[in-house]
Amino acid sequence: MHKKNAIIIGAGPAGLTAAHYLLKFTDIRPIVLEKENFIGGISRTMNFEGNRMDIGGHRFFSKDEEVLKLWNELMPAQGAPAFDDKILQRESVLTDGGVNPEEVDEVFLNRRRVSRIFYNKKFFSYPISLNLETIKNLGLGEMFSIGTSFLKAKFNQREEKTLEDFMINRFGQKLYETFFRDYTTKVWGRTPQQIGADWGAQRIKGLSLGKTVLDFFKKTFGSKEGAGETSLIERFFYPKFGPGQLWEKLADEIKKGGGEVLQNSKVKSFHVDANKIIKSVKVESAAGLLTFPADYFLSSMPLAELAEALDDGLNFRQLQIARGLPYRDFITVGLLVDKLRLKNLTKIKTLGNIVPDCWIYIQEPSVKLGRLQIFNNWSPYMVADPENSVWLGLEYFCNEGDDLWQMSSQDFINFAAKELISIGIIEAAAVRSGVQVKVPKAYPAYFDTYENISELRDALDEIKNLYCIGRNGQHRYNNMDHSMLTAIAAVCAIAGKFSKSDVWKVNAEQTYHEEKK
Repeated sequence: MHKKNAIIIGAGPAGLTAAHYLLKFTDIRPIVLEKENFIGGISRTMNFEGNRMDIGGHRFFSKDEEVLKLWNELMPAQGAPAFDDKILQRESVLTDGGVNPEEVDEVFLNRRRVSRIFYNKKFFSYPISLNLETIKNLGLGEMFSIGTSFLKAKFNQREEKTLEDFMINRFGQKLYETFFRDYTTKVWGRTPQQIGADWGAQRIKGLSLGKTVLDFFKKTFGSKEGAGETSLIERFFYPKFGPGQLWEKLADEIKKGGGEVLQNSKVKSFHVDANKIIKSVKVESAAGLLTFPADYFLSSMPLAELAEALDDGLNFRQLQIARGLPYRDFITVGLLVDKLRLKNLTKIKTLGNIVPDCWIYIQEPSVKLGRLQIFNNWSPYMVADPENSVWLGLEYFCNEGDDLWQMSSQDFINFAAKELISIGIIEAAAVRSGVQVKVPKAYPAYFDTYENISELRDALDEIKNLYCIGRNGQHRYNNMDHSMLTAIAAVCAIAGKFSKSDVWKVNAEQTYHEEKK
């Protein structure tokens, strides 16, 4: 019997993981409140005419055994060839005792990661690396200039105050200007001079030109030891029908275990008493304005929204910091086409011989498009007819309320299609249909009042029964596994095994996101 209750704000990876671990290791009953009508947050799967779209692209990998254990409990691994592997008689990585994805829906596929940069209508490795393709595309003169610039940077290291300093120290001025400066500006709406070096420490970490060169030589001469920075993860797990499938499964398990997951439930305010304890939360739902009392509150809602909802919980200075935290919003267009104009010049077999990329980083300066997903390559089961159509995801980074955000849905779909046509990826006649999805506050950003976030964090930690978890809950650009780990740490703190400060330490270590130990 549950003796206490916990309110969890948000049914994304962090919120659902917290609910699962509360049920598993405590006698606390979780109630998950989700403002949207879907499960998974930005990690959801959206269905359009039988074609499934992964909002943002979510590879399942982790160096944390606890995360891997939970994923494997929820979904068994692939033990037989997937549809495209079978049709093409292509080798696939299978797990002993795994299930057949042609017969079972709940299965983790083992997929090949291919991500490349599209620049000057040519493909480059991602992350940018020293290889014959790069040398051919750029030319020996340009490569010599990049090498000279890199050596100069190594002997004249900058003080790392900005993201530009961080990148130049690791890649040199020339490579930074060619592949990083303009794309970063496209993604964040700020130049790297306006972004703190913390972003680099958070997302780039161990990667540098020197390490890509070392990785090149190790692969060339057959040594795998030491390879592990960004490449650097060459395969990943992926649910048959996209990431939302796994989170929907976890939500069902939470309900079976005695917890609740309530959708269309938007937090309006928290009641904080004089002792800095939250007594209850008011929620707007289809049933009207409801009040939920609880013993613990775990929040993955954006810090700016949390601060506004905490009645008398923060002072004016702390509120101003929260209100000034920046976000980058996101629009994605699902575009169904007959075929691509791009030729598959790799050795990887694909259905329809399309290029094998999961996503392509579009660095063409003539378009606003940031990334292009090819869902056929994530999972053939994401596409209604994977042999005769290509299902694309066009990703745009914007700010809520700007010109892109205010464009009508159909106008935006037409605009996105024209951009793909202009850079030679598709032909106009190939377009069948499309859909637009808007995602506000998709990416917490590291500028403006972010430099003062420690003051806000300390104030939130003074609220005795409040725990901030997840990407937006901590205003930290986490991967899925790190968001899950913040939730596990919060449950451990509630159980008295961790301190509150430990919850904020997840993903603060200086090791790269994809390095597997």
